Amino acid sequence: MTKRDVFEYALVRVVPRMERGECFNAGVIVYCRAKSYVAARTHLDEAKLLALDPKADVAGVRAALRAVEGLCAGGESAGQAAGDEPGRRFRWLIAPRSTVVQPGPVHTGLTADPEAEAERLLDLLVR
Repeated sequence: MTKRDVFEYALVRVVPRMERGECFNAGVIVYCRAKSYVAARTHLDEAKLLALDPKADVAGVRAALRAVEGLCAGGESAGQAAGDEPGRRFRWLIAPRSTVVQPGPVHTGLTADPEAEAERLLDLLVR
């Protein structure tokens, strides 16, 4: 049997109009401590975004989603967090915030392949 490790994930939600509280899933952040792995996969459904807010800043939302992916990837795209270990970057990303792009609650599971898990969750919960 393949060894499976504990992983955590949080959905990335888009809340176009905070006062209305409506949201939809636009990505997933996956963290596996045992594999020193953190990554985000995103997919913006522009039609949903514009249905909830016809005046939404589509480019701004895309930039925020890219920033989440960049922070997970580390390196120059992570800015000040570039030197932080994956767990610290994950914890920073899942911290509650009142912005258009925000994290959902954290869930856990077991996986042998966190990268494949990120793709599976994106297909299952976002696309």
